[in-house]
Amino acid sequence: MRVKNNKTILPLFLACCMLLSYGLWLSLRPVEIIAIHHRSSGFSDVLVTSFPPTDKSKINWWLKNKDRLNNQYDIPKPDNNGHFYLTFWLFGEGYKELDKYDRLCFDDMKPPVNCIEKNRVFSIRSSKNRGIIFTVDDGEYRLRTDGKIIKIKDE
Repeated sequence: MRVKNNKTILPLFLACCMLLSYGLWLSLRPVEIIAIHHRSSGFSDVLVTSFPPTDKSKINWWLKNKDRLNNQYDIPKPDNNGHFYLTFWLFGEGYKELDKYDRLCFDDMKPPVNCIEKNRVFSIRSSKNRGIIFTVDDGEYRLRTDGKIIKIKDE
């Protein structure tokens, strides 16, 4: 009976170790910014090759890197009222032509190869009334004035 349990436990243990290693690898990959496209006033798109996997790690990454991104890339670029909308997209297989229905195309590039697949991983918006709102896979979070992050309940 003991030998049979060992034959079952060892593969399960190895599978768990592999999953944990993969999760650790995902969380430690650096975010590489490929390009930044500014659309209309206050709207910017950031193309990245990787991004933190969890909602909490995405928000923490932004809080840790927002000053560097502002200094290095001039993002976010608020409009005249101080509002901005910043979206992070996975760059995936690179720029493509607009031969598919639902691609995001950038006006600041010459066609035909100026579009990407829409694979949004994170967005941040700021307004005077609501403050800073993070949109992630699991919903929306608000950064309060005291620095605490709270989940916005679905209405």
